Amino acid sequence: MVASSSKPLHLVTDEESAKRRQILDGAHRVFMDLGFDGASMGEIARASGVSKGTLYVYFADKNRLFEAIVEEESLEQGKVAFSFDPTRDVETTLREFGRDYLKVLCRPGGGSAIRTVMAIAERMPDVGRRFYEKVLEKNISQLALYLAARIEPDGLVIDDTALAASQFMNMCQATLFLPFVFQAAPAPSPERIDAVVESATRMFLAHYRTT
Repeated sequence: MVASSSKPLHLVTDEESAKRRQILDGAHRVFMDLGFDGASMGEIARASGVSKGTLYVYFADKNRLFEAIVEEESLEQGKVAFSFDPTRDVETTLREFGRDYLKVLCRPGGGSAIRTVMAIAERMPDVGRRFYEKVLEKNISQLALYLAARIEPDGLVIDDTALAASQFMNMCQATLFLPFVFQAAPAPSPERIDAVVESATRMFLAHYRTT
């Protein structure tokens, strides 16, 4: 009889899962406060309430830990479901989406996450690419699909719906996102978001609607 050489499957225990969660929470605070370069494994261990030895059991180095943080942020933001009901008129949908999109983009803590990813994207392009694809590109694609469905019902003339979707999202960000992400201004008020989104909606429809 030949003995099996395969190793038994290791099942992650609740204790291991809780410890990993504890480390990720501590690391998230350190990365957001100090940035990637300012963070050290020692500082992360202290913030997480674990020893450096325990930290290295779960993550081989700071790069792997940062990748896990960005992956979680991508998944969390990717869970945000905007309403793109193809039976609803374009004006109502654009206004609602614009307001909700800005509230997510400029939420408390959101600027820190984006700044940290932007700062490291050149050094770790795969991390930046995954964040873009799972968050920003996903939103563009969903809006583009909605616009394609509303071309005939709303009298839209759009040759490139992905370009149009990106244009609308960037118009909504105008005067709001960059000052926020570079900490030149606090998170915009709901009133300010409403005003900018209303302007973006009017400009979009003036260009893309025939009637």
